[in-house]
Amino acid sequence: EKRIGTAIIQIESRKNVQLLNETISKHSPIILSRQGLPEATGSALFLVLEGTTDEIGSLTGQLGRIEGI
Repeated sequence: EKRIGTAIIQIESRKNVQLLNETISKHSPIILSRQGLPEATGSALFLVLEGTTDEIGSLTGQLGRIEGI
C-alpha cells in the first residue's frame, strides 16, 4: 500500500552532496516533488514522497547514513 510523506534533509556539509544526489536519483520513482532552500539561508531539501513504507524507509535510511547530511 502506497503512502504520501515528506522528508526534510538538512545539509550541514557539502562534502557528500554528490552522494546525496545519487541516492535521491536512485529513488526517483517515489519522489513527487523536490524543493531546495539555498545555502545562504541554511541548505535544505524538501521532498514529497509517494511509496510503500519499505520504499520510503529505504530512502530515508540511506540518507541518514550520509555524513554531513
